[in-house]
Amino acid sequence: MDFNLKIDYKPSGDQPKAIDELTELLNNQQEFYKYQTLLGVTGSGKTFTVANTIQNIKKPTLVLAPNKALAAQLFNEFKEFFPNNAVEFFISYYDYYQPESYIPSTDTYIEKTASVNEEIDRLRHAATRAIFERDDVIVVSSVSAIYGLGAPDSYFQAAVKLCQGLPIERDTLARALIDIYFERNDFEVDRGKFRIRGDCMDIMPSYEEEFVRIEFFGDEIDKISIVEVASGTTLKEVEEITVYPAKHYVADKDSIQEACEEIDRQLQVRLAELRAIDKQLEAARLNQRTCYDIEMLREVGYCNGIENYSPILEKREAGSAPQTLIDYFVKRYDHNWLTVIDESHITTPQLQGMYNGDASRKQTLIDFGFRLPSARDNRPLKIGEFWERTGPILFVSATPAEYEVQNSKKIVEQVIRPTGLVDPVIHISPTKNQIDDLIERIRERVDKQERVLITTLTKKSAEDLTDYLTTMNLRAKWLHSELKSLERIELLRDLRMGEFDVLIGVNLLREGLDLPEVSLVAVLDADKEGFLRSRSSLIQIIGRAARNACGEVVLYADKETKAIKEAMSTNEDYRTRQLAYNEKHGIIPKTIEKSHSNNLLDSLRRTNKNAEEIVAEELASQDLEIKDLPKVIKKVEKDMLEAAKDLEFERATQLRDQLKKLREVAANINSKKKKVST
Repeated sequence: MDFNLKIDYKPSGDQPKAIDELTELLNNQQEFYKYQTLLGVTGSGKTFTVANTIQNIKKPTLVLAPNKALAAQLFNEFKEFFPNNAVEFFISYYDYYQPESYIPSTDTYIEKTASVNEEIDRLRHAATRAIFERDDVIVVSSVSAIYGLGAPDSYFQAAVKLCQGLPIERDTLARALIDIYFERNDFEVDRGKFRIRGDCMDIMPSYEEEFVRIEFFGDEIDKISIVEVASGTTLKEVEEITVYPAKHYVADKDSIQEACEEIDRQLQVRLAELRAIDKQLEAARLNQRTCYDIEMLREVGYCNGIENYSPILEKREAGSAPQTLIDYFVKRYDHNWLTVIDESHITTPQLQGMYNGDASRKQTLIDFGFRLPSARDNRPLKIGEFWERTGPILFVSATPAEYEVQNSKKIVEQVIRPTGLVDPVIHISPTKNQIDDLIERIRERVDKQERVLITTLTKKSAEDLTDYLTTMNLRAKWLHSELKSLERIELLRDLRMGEFDVLIGVNLLREGLDLPEVSLVAVLDADKEGFLRSRSSLIQIIGRAARNACGEVVLYADKETKAIKEAMSTNEDYRTRQLAYNEKHGIIPKTIEKSHSNNLLDSLRRTNKNAEEIVAEELASQDLEIKDLPKVIKKVEKDMLEAAKDLEFERATQLRDQLKKLREVAANINSKKKKVST
């Protein structure tokens, strides 16, 4: 098994040392070390170090990220690093997901509603298929990896293996595909469907972008081809192929029949319990819902909410852990695979907290007759179950939390940036007259066309400070959780483009902000000890100024707390090392240059002009007229779909909002035309 890293540059800075240390720890044959930590500052190339380590240890790898946006970024990076290996993507396949729930206080039942992203579903199937077929696998996932997925044994055993010369009738193969949840559609071939035309059968697996053409000669397979969907061109011929089920939850007819009998048995037990405590309404509700599900399972082998019966279908004991993506790794590689937990100070608490929140919601559904008690075991893994199933763990973070530090055999440091950028200078100023001092510092940065971030402890103080700075003729805006995600994205973009100079917020100014134009970060009430002013939080906040060569941080405090002292000590250590490295190698740090997005209607939300005027101006700038608006709408829609397919979720969200606004403008224009004609 070989992982071939394809990249033009070589490790530098602290990267070679970190790669060697991690490789030695993870390859140690004498003693097994479960946990390791890579402490890497922002901009030090942590992902590149991890990629080199994977290449060296040659182990299949699961990379966990705290959210799907970061997961998509990591997936694209690993895909670039390993173009010839199986780099796969596994996140929740819902564009929108509202879990089933019940609110007793208002007697409100909320039915599960979801919108499945077909492309992400394809990628999930591609990931599980790759695990079974290849050893050079890297799966980048969100924490959805710890949610129930269906038993890997059933999924693998249900796969249909085909080869040239295999004696099988066309109709027999069709029935076999239907048994693993494929649908027949003779008009078009689509994911999870097949069609029959004479002696040819076209099959579109759930994980492919091309379809498989099976050509029969009598009662045996004569030829197997991979065919492009759009053109119908044969791309290549293969001697054999495996077709995996169209769904991850798989059960044969006998198993489904047994499961239905067990569901009915558990239903009768539960009905007796509810009636015994005079819950007649709950009993009637449960009986109606469960009987319907049983009929669906018997007729089509599937029902909505089938995951709530997964313990019964998988013949698991009550309270036992569900089968997840982790079990697919265990089934295929035993424990000889690596788990990388990126941004571990965020991701590890997520892994720990998922179970409790899910359990509370499920218990309410069970108590009020919406689900059988078996639904309780359709759950994410408990953190202990996760650790038990995984092999070696590599935590990756700029600020490892206590769990990582205490449990890791070694903390491998990577604090030298190959770019030469140095951690910002930190100043401590008293809180007396802090606003006047801050205004003076802001004006200095504005004169240099640089940006400023200010962190406060509350939303109200962020809004009040914004109002005050505005009265002082400074262009300032606030940012906190009440803003929608699209508004946050646009606000950050506007800051970078110079539409305003000062952004004020609370906790949202910590992880995940990439703003090279920011040269000053101000922390108000830095000596108010707590989560928002802990050592880890302060280091993350300070890091927001580390992408600008002139970066500085001012902490407004009347005393140096333990967190401040530790953050400053860490910062000074990083600065000293980076400066020594720069001097030794003759590196002059330069501010990171990053392009701004510039899509149609960027200015819609920051102007007093109406939407039609803005659209007209934008069209004119492109030598287009209002009559060309349908063409623009079609192009924006195409760009939106392509962005979603490329996993650029933030850009897809922006384009979706623009598309909505364009359609509103088009509808208004059409409405005016109708009135005129009338």
